[in-house]
Amino acid sequence: MTRRVQDGAEIAQRQAAYRARRATAGKDGNGERQLDMWVSSEAEFARLARRYAVTKREMLERLIVRADDAIVRRLDPDSEQWDLYFKASR
Repeated sequence: MTRRVQDGAEIAQRQAAYRARRATAGKDGNGERQLDMWVSSEAEFARLARRYAVTKREMLERLIVRADDAIVRRLDPDSEQWDLYFKASR
């Protein structure tokens, strides 16, 4: 099997296309967001992820969704708090 050599421009084009697809990726087509951060060692994402047999990414996504759902359930859709949370204006 022969491998095709790719030049820098071709690689850059593939990377740009990949990044562009991220904006509409995901289950709902709402995109994915890149996080670049350091997390305290107290967070222990790896241990939680191992416990639930998921990736660290999946564990973080689950935690965020669960926290967001808990907040939204307690908000009245016709309230100022709802608007503040969703940055909506009426």
